[in-house]
Amino acid sequence: MIDLEILRRVQATLEERRNAAPGSSYVASLYAKGTDSICKKVAEEAAETIMAAKDGDQLHLVREVADLWFHSMVLLSHFGLSIDDVVCELRRREGISGIEEKKSRPQEN
Repeated sequence: MIDLEILRRVQATLEERRNAAPGSSYVASLYAKGTDSICKKVAEEAAETIMAAKDGDQLHLVREVADLWFHSMVLLSHFGLSIDDVVCELRRREGISGIEEKKSRPQEN
């Protein structure tokens, strides 16, 4: 089971740095750069995760997923969201067929 406490501690740190001076930390600098830069970082980490998976190196894959989760948490925090919002959504989906869950979503244009 995932230790949500470590995720909550990371989240608390992210929140502390949300309004910090950009030069004070990496996360503060990401927040200062805004949505586009944070999204680019999430995309970069997602690509690196895919490459690690294709390489078959399990340790590298775990490290890249950790980077992806971290930067996804930065993105959530940037929008005033948290891991609890994601956990609630996963709870909502639990026990629902992936096919049925996708059908229940509003149609995207």
